[in-house]
Amino acid sequence: MSILKPATPETTRIGWIGTGVMGTSMCSHLMDRGYATTVFTRTRAKAEPLLARGSVWADSPRMLAEQSDIVFSIVGYPKDVRQVLLCKNSGVLAGLKEGGILVDMTTSEPSLASEIYSVAEQHGVHALDAPVSGGDRGAKEASLSIMVGGDAVVFERVKPCFAVMGKTIVHQGRAGAGQHTKMVNQTLIASGMVGVCEALLYAHRAGLDLDTVLQSVANGAAGSWSLANLGPKIISNDFEPGFYVEHFIKDMGIAIAESRRMGLSMPGLSLADALYQAVQAKGWGRRGTQALALALADLSAVDWQNR
Repeated sequence: MSILKPATPETTRIGWIGTGVMGTSMCSHLMDRGYATTVFTRTRAKAEPLLARGSVWADSPRMLAEQSDIVFSIVGYPKDVRQVLLCKNSGVLAGLKEGGILVDMTTSEPSLASEIYSVAEQHGVHALDAPVSGGDRGAKEASLSIMVGGDAVVFERVKPCFAVMGKTIVHQGRAGAGQHTKMVNQTLIASGMVGVCEALLYAHRAGLDLDTVLQSVANGAAGSWSLANLGPKIISNDFEPGFYVEHFIKDMGIAIAESRRMGLSMPGLSLADALYQAVQAKGWGRRGTQALALALADLSAVDWQNR
């Protein structure tokens, strides 16, 4: 594969698909750096903040790809990835010119990332899977961790764009390796969130001041991103989504399926998944992952929000 020159605002047109909790901020950072952008999302109204800043609307992923050198997507579910990228009539690969690059930043299935890579190769274009970690805050602050699978030379071409959106940018290896790394990330978070919520519930029942407890434990051996960032939200009854419960359930489902395929027993992950299923069953699927605290409180008959 020939050497590809790094992307620059002067030479690279960006296409952006998906303007949800994270996508709008991520695309905005590229615009701030001077990249010309074309945008598509299922609900045009959600793209208005970007359109108001000068982004151009496209009526389909295919039309967006026809006007782009690199296309980024960050949508909800693997079925959405398949629709916007692989649809024969209206998908990105139907419109991306030879030598173009598509970068899927959705947390999705490793096998789908490998499939997209192969189909892209048949079209004479390149594909990277590049899921992210850091939530809405990381997207807003351009401090995301970006885990990338695909060819190294393509990674180097896109790296200047990644650097605008994140602080930790690592090429993990072949196509699908980025998605596998994100499954490692989500497995770590899953059991960790159970610990965060149970610990705060324990502190409450023991009659401790929760803010004071955090002062002691957040920066010690028990500290974590989830405790430092979501612990205060749980204490203040802020369950607005930085990352949706329903999307986390999707991620854990992928990780569980992959672990079974590899012959692994993952009891901690399976327990976290079961507990989050209970959160969704209570109608809290569109709340943030910290809403797990509400479901665990219910198990002990604790009215958390009115404590």
